[in-house]
Amino acid sequence: MATVTDFDVKAADGGSASLSAYEGKVLLIVNVASKCGFTPQYEGLEALYRRYRDRGFEVLGFPCNQFGQQEPGNAEEIASFCSLNYDVTFPVFAKIDVNGPKADPLYEHLKKAAPGLMGLTSIKWNFTKFLVDRAGQVVHRYAPTTRPDEIEPDIQRLL
Repeated sequence: MATVTDFDVKAADGGSASLSAYEGKVLLIVNVASKCGFTPQYEGLEALYRRYRDRGFEVLGFPCNQFGQQEPGNAEEIASFCSLNYDVTFPVFAKIDVNGPKADPLYEHLKKAAPGLMGLTSIKWNFTKFLVDRAGQVVHRYAPTTRPDEIEPDIQRLL
């Protein structure tokens, strides 16, 4: 069975990045956007990352423009926004699709491993979150409305 760390993704600079670099870590994978009502969650995501990164926790951000065109910028603009507005230091990768025929293979895996309500596999909106254990298995999917601090107890259990 495939694990999250078996996937390669596009780095923000356009190159390839292997998620095998995160083997043995607890991951929170999030499709993010700069112009979304949930964008202030960047602050909570960064707080979790800083609090637990030394214990083997990573937040991985994947910008997505599929929901209300809320991530129109290019990689440089996205990185600048994240840094200037939320002091984001966790990895933010290249902009991807999370639904539809061009959905990134990582997201196809995440959606299959942790379907949403009523078994639906599509991503509902930006800031849908997937918690992954140290073995690379998806253990939980969280709605966009779930604040990062609400996930903290689950992260602590996995660490």
